[in-house]
Amino acid sequence: MSSISSISQNYYSQISSGKSILRAADGPAESAVIQRGKSQIAGYQAGTRNAQDGQSVLNISDAALSSIGDQLSRMRELAVKASNSATLSDGDRKIIQGEIEQLKQGISDIASNTQFNTKNLLDGSNHGMHIATGSDGSGMSLDTGNATLEALGIADFDVTGKFSIKTIDKAIQKVSENRSSIGAQSNALGYAIGYNTNTAYQLTSAVGRMEDTDIAEMVTELKKNQVLQTYRFMMQKKQSEMEQKKLSMFYM
Repeated sequence: MSSISSISQNYYSQISSGKSILRAADGPAESAVIQRGKSQIAGYQAGTRNAQDGQSVLNISDAALSSIGDQLSRMRELAVKASNSATLSDGDRKIIQGEIEQLKQGISDIASNTQFNTKNLLDGSNHGMHIATGSDGSGMSLDTGNATLEALGIADFDVTGKFSIKTIDKAIQKVSENRSSIGAQSNALGYAIGYNTNTAYQLTSAVGRMEDTDIAEMVTELKKNQVLQTYRFMMQKKQSEMEQKKLSMFYM
C-alpha cells in the first residue's frame, strides 16, 4: 500500500509541476543532460545579449561618424569656396578658415566624447574590442575606427595658405570606409544573434521534451495506479475477512 501511495504521490507531483524529473533521483543521467542543456541555453542567451550590446556600440559609432561626415562635407564646400582666388581676399579666406576651425573642433569633440559605458569609441583607444557572442565566450572583435583630426589628416588643414581639397576628400573617404566596416560588423553580429536565438530555441525544445511531463500519459498512469491500489486494497480486505472467518470456525 505504501509503495503504491508513494508512486501516486510522484504522479501527482509530476502533473502539478509539469516536470517529469523533479530531482536527480528521478533520473540521474537525464538530470545531468538537462543541467548541461540549461547551461548551454543560458550561454547562448548571454551571447545574444552581448551581441546586441555590440550592435549598440556600432550604432552609436555610425551615428557619430555620420555627423563627422556632414561636417567634412561642409569643410569641403568651404575649401572649394576658398579656392576661388579671383574674387576672394585674404580676409575672406580668414573668415572661411574661422568656420573651418569650428568644424574641426566639432569633429574633435565627437571623436573624443563618443562613448559606450564610458569606453571611447572613435579616438583609436579601443581597437579590437572583444564581443563574446558564443556560449563559450568566443566571439569577434569590433573596430569602430579612429576619427580624430590627426587620423583623418585634417589637423593642420588651413585655407589661408597652400592647401589641397584632396586632403578633405581623403578624410571623407576614411569616414566612409569606417562606416562601411561598421555596417559589415553589425551584420555579422546580426547573424550571431540569429544563430544563438535558433540554437537556444532548439536546445530549449530538446530539454523540454526530456524534462517536461506528458500530462496525458501521467494521468493515464495515475488512473491505472489508482485502479491497482483499489484492487489491492479489496484483495487485502477479502483476505482479512477469509482469515477471520477461518478463525471463527476454528473456535466454534
